Amino acid sequence: MKSYQKLTPAVPQPAACWVEEEGAASTPAGRGKLAPWWVGSGLLVAAVLLSTVTVWVLRQVSGGWLGPVLPPKCLLVPESHRFDCYPERHVVVTQQLCESRGCCFIETPPLAGGKRGVPWCFYPPDFPSYTLESLNQTALGMVGLLARREKAYYPRDIEILRLDVEFETDTRLHIKITDAANPRYEVPLEVPRATKKAENPIYSLDFSWDPFGVVLRRRATGTVLLNTTVAPLIFADQFLQIATSLPSRFLYGLGEHRGTLLHSLDWSTLTLWARDVSPTESFNLYGAHPFYLLMEEGGNAHGVFLLNSNAMEVALQPTPALTWRTIGGVLDFYIFLGPDPNMVIQQYQQVIGFPAMPPLWALGFHLCRWGYGSSNETWQTARAMRNYQIPQDAQWNDIDYMDGYRDFTVDPQKFASLPSLVEDLHKHGQRYVMILDPGISSTSPRGSYWPFDEGLRRGLFLNTTHGQPLIGQVWPGFTAFADFSNPDTQQWWLENLQRFHAHVPFDGLWIDMNEPSNFMDGSEDGCPPGELDSPPYTPAVLGDSLVSKTVCASAKQKASVHYNLHNLYGLMEAKATASALIQIRGKRPFVISRSTFPSQGRYSGHWLGDNRSQWKDMYYSIPGLLSFSLFGIPLVGADICGFSGSTSEELCTRWMQLGAFYPFARNHNTQNEKAQDPTVFSPAARTAMKDVLLTRYSLLPFLYTLFHRAHLQGDTVARPLFFEFPRDVATLGLDRQFLWGRSLLVTPVLEPGVDSVMGYVPRGVWYDFYTGSLVNSSGETLKMSAPLEHLNLHVREGAILPIQKPATTSEATRGNPLRLIVALSQSGTAWGDLFWDDGESLDTFERGSYSYLVFNVTQNIFTSTVLHAGTETTKVTIGTVSVFGVQKPPSKVLLNGQEKPFSYLDNQVLTVSDLGLSLSQGFSLRWL
Repeated sequence: MKSYQKLTPAVPQPAACWVEEEGAASTPAGRGKLAPWWVGSGLLVAAVLLSTVTVWVLRQVSGGWLGPVLPPKCLLVPESHRFDCYPERHVVVTQQLCESRGCCFIETPPLAGGKRGVPWCFYPPDFPSYTLESLNQTALGMVGLLARREKAYYPRDIEILRLDVEFETDTRLHIKITDAANPRYEVPLEVPRATKKAENPIYSLDFSWDPFGVVLRRRATGTVLLNTTVAPLIFADQFLQIATSLPSRFLYGLGEHRGTLLHSLDWSTLTLWARDVSPTESFNLYGAHPFYLLMEEGGNAHGVFLLNSNAMEVALQPTPALTWRTIGGVLDFYIFLGPDPNMVIQQYQQVIGFPAMPPLWALGFHLCRWGYGSSNETWQTARAMRNYQIPQDAQWNDIDYMDGYRDFTVDPQKFASLPSLVEDLHKHGQRYVMILDPGISSTSPRGSYWPFDEGLRRGLFLNTTHGQPLIGQVWPGFTAFADFSNPDTQQWWLENLQRFHAHVPFDGLWIDMNEPSNFMDGSEDGCPPGELDSPPYTPAVLGDSLVSKTVCASAKQKASVHYNLHNLYGLMEAKATASALIQIRGKRPFVISRSTFPSQGRYSGHWLGDNRSQWKDMYYSIPGLLSFSLFGIPLVGADICGFSGSTSEELCTRWMQLGAFYPFARNHNTQNEKAQDPTVFSPAARTAMKDVLLTRYSLLPFLYTLFHRAHLQGDTVARPLFFEFPRDVATLGLDRQFLWGRSLLVTPVLEPGVDSVMGYVPRGVWYDFYTGSLVNSSGETLKMSAPLEHLNLHVREGAILPIQKPATTSEATRGNPLRLIVALSQSGTAWGDLFWDDGESLDTFERGSYSYLVFNVTQNIFTSTVLHAGTETTKVTIGTVSVFGVQKPPSKVLLNGQEKPFSYLDNQVLTVSDLGLSLSQGFSLRWL
């Protein structure tokens, strides 16, 4: 048996074993060359072995006075390189338990706060694993067989595995490991199929034969991106584990969790199992996203996606290394080589699908609360917003609009005027959004509640193992749960929505409680005994059980058992909901979902759940929205001012400033707390909130164009600073600021009682968004003035931002003149673009019903070029061009060769107003 290589950060080299070069086809008899790790590190290993053996001999001679007698192979493993052999929670791991698994046992002190640290029980270098028995070339890559000769310690080891490797593109590698003899559950996600092998991949792949492992390198730098020889591969029926070394500690993704954007690798575990719980550090939250992005030294990036929907956990350790553990399905990995972080996320979305283009009104300001109490009170709030001329595009209602909290009903007393409210919103260019839950009340008299009666008749609910509808408990009391994996359920869902829309013509839908949430554990009858509800290994889920506050994992669904489909529940509901909205309204759907899974962005946005009215919750919203940008769900935001608890005027003002720059901006509040919409605060606070919303609305053309680029090619909208400055190590941990696109830097205030904020300004020239004043940064943290009414925004040199005179709705804003902000680079150049369509029709880009303009500046000449013309642009004019960074006062300005009046300020801002140019016509503007 060959040893697992224990890498050190200083020696990130390939496995110490026999390897096969990329593209080779062979059997064990034709094994390749000796890996170069032995050549560079042989003396070091010999020295460590010698010192270890010496300690071991001393222990024997001394009769054990130095402590427990340990085999030399165990002492050889440094603490940071110990991979956990006994990851079960709530078990006191003894030496006897550990050694019964054939592993090494060394006690180490726990981390502060009682957190798990260095594992006491860890794999020895010679722990049995799989061997690579054969490897043959295929049209797309390779296929091999893996064999395990000695059983591991979980039941039903799969002895023969199939390895499929496909070189899908030059920047994407696909590696899949599954049972060679029997089919297993695989995620029913549409993924692209390669038709030919990549010709010039920017990666190389080697194999270890015994023990089996893969070593993936980046060709340009030689950096080892994956090395799975560091710990044994285990593939049992309900326990699959594979580990890899990492080339750095800069790891992001792996949602949904609350924490910093940059993960800690100090013995932390991230669990992926959809769960209804208020966002709390270390808990598994509403969605599951088994994807990570890693920044390598020098600024390159790569990503890894495990296409698996079963309960899983990802263990991080300071080696640096990562261990995937999942309890079902297959190991289906996609690796994306970038090489920059923006490209990694684009490549990821090429697999899971690009996000849908939202309607323009989705990017306006949304207002909601649980506890309006009536449609009249809801209406009064919308009217108050109009009276103060505060921008608002959508009014929402929570579950209190329903009759007895039952879906597709309206409280006949308190919400009798709801249809009139919706009609009034529509007259004012506003929209209405309501909440829906997937739990369908099961207690109404037969014949009185069509959604349950018809769902029961058609057999559309999750069933118990005995074939009867599984009954849990949610807001309306006892409920059945719609099975969205059944295509027939999607039709029933559509029919329910059609019937309700005929009464209340809603515009968008908010789907909540879709983990699915259950106020019981499992069902009213509990869950049956067995290894679905009580598997041999349970990842570190909140509640220590798969059925905690959800349905039984053994529940039957059309596509599979809930054990496999749980993490897909929100995705499947979102898909059905978006489809229904398209059929009902014939326009782009607007859906916001709580539970999410990869590819969700194709159907819905996401809000970050039931946060609290606390300053730390406001901060945590930034890493939350940036993580979902990585996950391909750009339409994301948190409840502005906090959902639960009572906000303060200062907190809500600062949060409205930050929230105005969430891609999805909604103020939402719980019941029995004081109102927190902008109209209820003091005139000063109300004005500050109004002003920042007007700033957002002025930026809608820019924001809408960013969403077009996300839809077209997978660009991020809200973006971490390191995406644009990947070689600036100071940006790698920043999550108190963010960018819109490449060029708008948002620096919010995140703490109370201050009138300034410290913000990092990457190297280069930046301009104050409001004044155009210049900041020339060497890459430094600056103190920025931030009185309560001010949010710091800076425009990056070389950018052109299309903005618009704001109004109180996106519909009204659309008709106002545009202003183009030109932020000159130090070389006097700038570039920008604008996507424009009717804001709501389906597939406008795909059908060619849009306009696309490119703006460019070089040598003091601004040009607007219409690359694609649509009818909508004939209704809009460009009123003003403002050029930041014009170093000398111009003597004259020429528009299409004709002299125009202008203004020039001491802060080097040139402004040309009253242009009156049709957006549909190209033009040039020159200053001399």
